[in-house]
Amino acid sequence: MSEQSPVGEERADALPEYAERVLDVAERIPPGRVMTYGDVAEWLEEGGPRQVGRVMALYGGAVPWWRVVRADGALLPGHEQRALGHYRAEGTPLRQASRGAGGHLPRLDMGRARWDGATPKHS
Repeated sequence: MSEQSPVGEERADALPEYAERVLDVAERIPPGRVMTYGDVAEWLEEGGPRQVGRVMALYGGAVPWWRVVRADGALLPGHEQRALGHYRAEGTPLRQASRGAGGHLPRLDMGRARWDGATPKHS
């Protein structure tokens, strides 16, 4: 019985398998590029945007979370300034807010920033 205890402890501390795969994809996204929650799910051929979003909310702090985004290009609510700093540092394409937006933040230029995962993983 004592042999089972360490295994149980390891499993309690380990990330769920799906979460590990989602985080692995997030780490593969090159600087200056993004994937949507749905893109990640499609790339994994498992889950959907909500499942990927849940993984990122719970476990994404240790990976480049700002590279996994909403499909509309809006910055992550509550983390806009931190994300914007990363986007500017990495040269991620942005669309400036319109003059009538009254201080609204830019959005990601999804047409230019979106990464399809097709570039070699060992470049």
